[in-house]
Amino acid sequence: MTSSMSAVSKIMPVLAQSKPDLPALVREVLISIGEDTRREGLVKTPQRVAKAFRELTAGYTIDVDKLINEALFEVTYSEMVLVKDIDFYSLCEHHLLPFFGKCHIAYIPDGKVIGLSKLPRLVEAFSRRLQVQERLTSQIAETILKKVKPLGVAVVMEARHLCMEMRGAQSKGSPTVTSAMVGVFRTDPRTREEFLGFVNGIRR
Repeated sequence: MTSSMSAVSKIMPVLAQSKPDLPALVREVLISIGEDTRREGLVKTPQRVAKAFRELTAGYTIDVDKLINEALFEVTYSEMVLVKDIDFYSLCEHHLLPFFGKCHIAYIPDGKVIGLSKLPRLVEAFSRRLQVQERLTSQIAETILKKVKPLGVAVVMEARHLCMEMRGAQSKGSPTVTSAMVGVFRTDPRTREEFLGFVNGIRR
């Protein structure tokens, strides 16, 4: 294992916990790639990177159960609730490079609704972690299904991945789209088409 790989492997377990030695590990990575951590532009970089990772992985500190349980309300309403164009930013767990885009969430209530502002917060709770887009999409849908117990949930996420654009294939302008359809969104084509119609309208 090279020194660079060793340094990165040491950083991975501590990103979420933001341990005090994270700046030291960042400094080790900088040295391993051939940089001089004493030069002016890099002197404070380890501290800046540590602070940035605390922000970018803040989702680990969010209590999702508390977030949702305090915002559930009994309401007699059984039509689609849709919150669209939710911005999200996450880090690819394979390369620690950003992926970001829009999330669209819909659900059909069955006696309960969740405060609308909590849906963007739920997206943030799961996206501000080391992620893959497929799992992120499923986590959002499954959490709403479990906590709100609606008749169905639909989530569509469209994102640009810098691990594809900056390295590897260097594929530009190729967004990744993932979806999770649960309950009536999976079993009822008309409900699914209505939701996808909103999403496709957004893209136009």
